[in-house]
Amino acid sequence: MEALTEAVRAGAGPEELAGLPVPEEYLAAHTRVEDIGMFDGVEDKDVRKSLRVGKVPMPELAPDEVLVAVMASSVNYNTVWSGTFEPVPTFSFLKAYGKLGGWERRHDQPYHVLGSDAAGVIVRVGVGVRRWQVGDHVLASPIQVDDQEATTHADGMLGEGQKAWGYETNFGGLAHYCVVRASQLIPKPAHLTWEEAASTPACAGTAYRMLVSDRGARMKQGDVVLIWGAAGGLGAYAVQLVKHGGGIAVGVVGSEEKVQALRDLGCDLVINRRELGIGDDDGSDPDKVIEAGKRLGRIIRREIGEDPNIVFEYVGRATFGISMFVVRRGGVVVTCGSSSGYQHQYDNRYLWMKLKRIVGSHAANLSEQWESNRLIEMGRIMPILSTVYRLEDIGDAARLVQTNGHMGKIGVLCLASERGLGVTDRAKRDAIGERRLNPLGDGRA
Repeated sequence: MEALTEAVRAGAGPEELAGLPVPEEYLAAHTRVEDIGMFDGVEDKDVRKSLRVGKVPMPELAPDEVLVAVMASSVNYNTVWSGTFEPVPTFSFLKAYGKLGGWERRHDQPYHVLGSDAAGVIVRVGVGVRRWQVGDHVLASPIQVDDQEATTHADGMLGEGQKAWGYETNFGGLAHYCVVRASQLIPKPAHLTWEEAASTPACAGTAYRMLVSDRGARMKQGDVVLIWGAAGGLGAYAVQLVKHGGGIAVGVVGSEEKVQALRDLGCDLVINRRELGIGDDDGSDPDKVIEAGKRLGRIIRREIGEDPNIVFEYVGRATFGISMFVVRRGGVVVTCGSSSGYQHQYDNRYLWMKLKRIVGSHAANLSEQWESNRLIEMGRIMPILSTVYRLEDIGDAARLVQTNGHMGKIGVLCLASERGLGVTDRAKRDAIGERRLNPLGDGRA
């Protein structure tokens, strides 16, 4: 094993880390360009067949970047998209990015190192990095922006140079090392383990922008918020943000096991999706959409007393028409994705005649990431890690997400040798309590 890797695992200080050579290769979960057509004509695009784990070359560091030794990461749905090469192979992103020239040329490789979450230790800083140094414990925002673009200074998510790190860029977080722009860095909460911390940025930040930010739904106290997929990574953070913001959380989940987990998390009303009688293909049938919307509306009014102010939407085609129907007059449907399909159908009369709004939302800018991370540091919002895999088993971890067999976030140990490492504020952790810190967990620290 390389000396730098051993030193990171042993908890070496900044001087020792800075004095050791960076390895020429590192272990990473990645896809290969030659596999793009492997699922042509195949119905079940099993990501266990396409996600590889092996050594890749260490890239050179740009002046505004840091090299992070990744202790832990997590699985996001874009890992599944990458592994299925849908809706487009991510190598098309890397090729287009590489054509910009300069440092961007590094990203156009025949392999793609995946992962949009990471928690770890900075081991190198570029010559242009000012606010971070070797030895800092950090998280990575899942969004990379161009800070020389004017629009970025109004909102990083509006810049044309904004990219999903580890999905539209190379050298992501499901690896022993990752390359991160300094403008992506977030301080790691000291009371969390590496794997807990790695489960927070992408989903917690995204949910924060959707619900709390003035660029999202602008949730206020008393708002009834309908959350599709409430036991998933995004949904479970949304439930917590609604509860701590004085709202009323209504979660929709796919199994009885998830119903109980959401009740334990504090969701005011949990509905099993099977009660609604909808499938992934029903979103294109106007009659089925209206029938399911009426059933859902009756349940919410019976239990809560009124219709939702906000619908938290990322399921897409299967649910979007229902969301548009069920949200109250003047309400908001805020959407950040379409896991069941991108082509949505809905009756536009419910939008214009009832003055409803649709808000598109994507990830979070760095300020929103820091704001959501502050809530986690304060112990107000908890990690929703459910289980943890090793990097070598990334195929199994991503398959669990692909088949919707998971709750919360699926963690991945990278350089961390076991669970439970990385806590530097034990007093705060003890004050919060292990069970509160792992509301969807399997009972292991």
